[in-house]
Amino acid sequence: MITAILWILFLIIIFVSLYKVFEKAGYAGWKALIPGYNFYVWLRVIEKPWWWLIILIFPGPNVLLLLIMCVNTSTVLGHRTAKDVFLSAIVPFIYLPYLAFSSDVRYEGPIDREAHPKSSSKEWRDAILFAVIAAMIIRTYTLEAFTIPTSSMEKTMLIGDYLFVDKVSYGPRLPETPLSFPLVHHSLPLTGSRVPSYLEWLKLDYMRLPAINKVERNDVMVFNYPEGDTVDIINQSQKSYNAMIRERALALEYSDFASNRETKSRDYYLRRARKILKNERDFVIRPVDKRENYIKRCVAVPGDKLEIKSGTLYIDDKKAEVPEDMQYNYFVQMKGSFPLTPHNRRKLKKDYNINYQDMISLSATNRFFMFPLTNAAYERMKSWGNVEKIQRVEEKKDEMPYLTKMILKSKYGPKFVEKLNKEGRYFPEHKIFPNHPDFNWTVDNFGPVTIPAKGTSVVLTEDNLPLYERIITVYEENDLSVKEGDIFINGEQADSYTFKMDYYWLMGDNRHNSADSRYWGFVPEDHVVGKAAFIWFSADPELSFSEGKVRWDRIFNGVD
Repeated sequence: MITAILWILFLIIIFVSLYKVFEKAGYAGWKALIPGYNFYVWLRVIEKPWWWLIILIFPGPNVLLLLIMCVNTSTVLGHRTAKDVFLSAIVPFIYLPYLAFSSDVRYEGPIDREAHPKSSSKEWRDAILFAVIAAMIIRTYTLEAFTIPTSSMEKTMLIGDYLFVDKVSYGPRLPETPLSFPLVHHSLPLTGSRVPSYLEWLKLDYMRLPAINKVERNDVMVFNYPEGDTVDIINQSQKSYNAMIRERALALEYSDFASNRETKSRDYYLRRARKILKNERDFVIRPVDKRENYIKRCVAVPGDKLEIKSGTLYIDDKKAEVPEDMQYNYFVQMKGSFPLTPHNRRKLKKDYNINYQDMISLSATNRFFMFPLTNAAYERMKSWGNVEKIQRVEEKKDEMPYLTKMILKSKYGPKFVEKLNKEGRYFPEHKIFPNHPDFNWTVDNFGPVTIPAKGTSVVLTEDNLPLYERIITVYEENDLSVKEGDIFINGEQADSYTFKMDYYWLMGDNRHNSADSRYWGFVPEDHVVGKAAFIWFSADPELSFSEGKVRWDRIFNGVD
């Protein structure tokens, strides 16, 4: 509310100032008070083309153009020094009224370029400014470049793929924070992500221009990371704030266990962990449009019933379409020692397309491994003479996953892991959505869950509330509390909830190596950035140019 009032005051100051500027330029002052028309007259006063009005339609680029218009206003009023340029661009709400109401300031018109031609530096400045404005419009409303940083979409999208994201297809989303540094995301360059690239003095509500297509199942989509609202500067998108709290809570429980102190409730450790982390770490709060960009495949749309059984995805009780290059992790046992020497690593990469970073040895004997494989690569490896046994990884609901057990043993020791197993706490960090001990879902055995659709309602109970708590409180900004078994939303008792937005379910094609909706749940429609369009360049970061670094066969390929 305060921000809105300040912006209304700012506009009043500008319009009243233009009233006097128009009079100095020989136009009727009242024209400054007619929204829309006043900008047309303003352009005539500073003698700029009418089509600048088109740029003023676009939030984001229009802010930069308005500052340019303020500088030009200073120029036509005869104030043309570097100091005048600085003041009219940085504090126009102060400097423009000063010029407008000063009796000794007169309208002189634009600089006579025949008598005073622009220097080459000013020519370059103007060209760069308008190139930036054009790039901002393209990046915000049509196409944006994106790089694949992880293996979560392999082998559909590869690490080192450079692609364009089509924002027109689903309808361009207007920026929530239009006051931002041009052509960067959430942080200024060279600041280690510590200095934000935007100001929240002006925030727009979610709005999207008309779409050409609806989001459909199996679309490869770019979106803002839903759990990226509260971010640790160090971890960034690698680990969410909520995941850090759950991990620290388990560490606190272990500390009591190792010291032979009585262990306490989960809620107790979560409260302590939250308090400790807030004191230890630097967290920033980011608006939706400045959260990290992720890319995954949309496997379920609003209204779909989703379930995963033994790694197989079902939509509305039918097997879902499977991407051709989808990967699962496999346990592989060799007949003899197979150390991951440079020669053997190159063989695995060449013959089975396994990234070096994904080659995981599980024993000192060099016989047991875990590799991500497509179905075609699995068939080839199964017939490889060196392989004794190969089995797809499956995380079951009633046993601790193998890797989880290994990691916890290395961190906390076998006795603590034994305690967790005896208590049936096979997933003690609750990494899988809805991240609650009452749900024992895994990446391979999940659900069923129905994807919320705008305007539909769900009956709320204490049992299913963890599924919808984040939607109600974070995405749709309501107050939620539970008192003596009763659920209250915005202070009123509620036994149901009607969704205000559509939601989607996103998963990586690299099923066992993807941080996706199985970990953080539903993706709101206001987080959708666009649809992956085509790859314009691709380079393997693990290979040299002589080894075939550039993937020529992927350049200008579409994304399926």
